[in-house]
Amino acid sequence: MATTSSADPTTARDWLARLVSFDTTSRNSNLALIEAIETWLHRLGVPSRRVSGAAGAKANLLFSIGPDVAGGVVLSGHTDVVPIDGQAWSTDPWTLSERDGRLYGRGTADMKGFIAAGLSRVQAMLAADLARPVHFALSYDEEVGLLGAPSLIETLMGTVPTPAVVVVGEPTGMRIVDRHKGIMGIRTTVHGHEAHSSQTHLGVSANIVATRIMARIVAIADRLAAAPVAAPGFEPPHATVTIGLVQGGTAPNILARECSFIWDIRSTSPVEARAVYDDVEAYARQLDGEIRARFADCGITTEILSDVPPLTGAGNTPAIDLVSQLLPAPQCEVASYVSEAGLFECAGLPTVICGPGWIAQAHQPDEYIELEQLAAGEAFMDRLVEVLRA
Repeated sequence: MATTSSADPTTARDWLARLVSFDTTSRNSNLALIEAIETWLHRLGVPSRRVSGAAGAKANLLFSIGPDVAGGVVLSGHTDVVPIDGQAWSTDPWTLSERDGRLYGRGTADMKGFIAAGLSRVQAMLAADLARPVHFALSYDEEVGLLGAPSLIETLMGTVPTPAVVVVGEPTGMRIVDRHKGIMGIRTTVHGHEAHSSQTHLGVSANIVATRIMARIVAIADRLAAAPVAAPGFEPPHATVTIGLVQGGTAPNILARECSFIWDIRSTSPVEARAVYDDVEAYARQLDGEIRARFADCGITTEILSDVPPLTGAGNTPAIDLVSQLLPAPQCEVASYVSEAGLFECAGLPTVICGPGWIAQAHQPDEYIELEQLAAGEAFMDRLVEVLRA
């Protein structure tokens, strides 16, 4: 028999306060949050399934409400958040606080607000005698390369009858996003040969070689920006290539032994992204041969950190149609950021993004979600229950 505790969260606000209290920054474990939800589900008599990461310190969580039939709706959300390091917060990031119609805390917008709205309606879903199920798919490490989603989706597809629709609850202001760019994240590392900086003939500066590769990347980025519009509707309307992190050298007067930099390609076309990668990699191979010919300990390595497909919108009409029924004024937009939606689409599931809050608040100090947005998320869940009711 299902039971609850007087300490259990009930409203979306209650759940948001509970979820925010867990520091699930991607570098940390998310297991305390997962265990809290599991314990609550157990009291309700709802079975759940963990999909653990390789190291066992993190886990996805999958559970379903309703009959074991095809045609259900997946509510997808990531449990991890970005760091608060170096940010000037005026409140405790891990304690939900209200001010001027806003709820502040890390993850309120991105995207614990959506998860909170969904969890607040689980008991209503249990009482509704649903004709089609709702599947909750909560992932880990979305913020650092969408690392948890592939195993979560694989488990979902292997354990439940095929769902009809996926809703990824990134903060869209409760608008429908039916397309987004993909991302390829790459780490390039140059291994040089140390020598005194006055004796350049006796060594190879990893920093100098790395800057040549980075110059190639900048030239490609400029070419893409100057080309005719290739991604109408997006801002910017073309593929982007950026260098986000550079680390190299040990002292000003030493030819750098190593230089590593992380860069990314964002495009609506996986073919275009691969072409950019191939161009840069071909140039890196050329330089690799040149520096290895001088010193055997030199070389250039390339590591693909993430390769996330875009959300193309192809075949996603069923998701748009369903979600449009759940919104008072549906409208479709596109997004330049990346989400797990492209992975669900690649698995053959019609997918859209729609969730409370705004992406502009994500990753910011004093991140917040407006009370009216959280209420809109709750209303979305209420209408979903009505649409799926037997």
